Amino acid sequence: MPTKRSDSDKIVESSGNVFRDLGIELTAEEAFKVDIARAITKVIAARSYTQKDVAVILGTDQAKISNIVRGRLETFSIERLIRYLLALGINVDVHLSQTKDRRKVLPLAKGQPARPDEGRVKVHANAAACG
Repeated sequence: MPTKRSDSDKIVESSGNVFRDLGIELTAEEAFKVDIARAITKVIAARSYTQKDVAVILGTDQAKISNIVRGRLETFSIERLIRYLLALGINVDVHLSQTKDRRKVLPLAKGQPARPDEGRVKVHANAAACG
């Protein structure tokens, strides 16, 4: 049964990051795993694979594919998810760059190196590549 919207409901524009919108801050590694899982899910949908089909291709079981599709990624390493992309015929290109904020950071204590700003992970998925 559809939910009826009232006039007092507020519509808020998304930031483009559903996790941030929900107040969930992901580490760079967690966000990377989500991006890889999203790419795997796009391949599954574009090729009309069943989860069982993908499990056979990847040499795993259907339950693991279900976990990936549902975003339950705790038990998956980034390396394993990348191996899955490669097995599905998706190229993975890595581009390394300096963080934008190049301000001088002072050492934490005498004799210790300066701590740079933490880097981030960004995935640029070509929609055609995932199909």
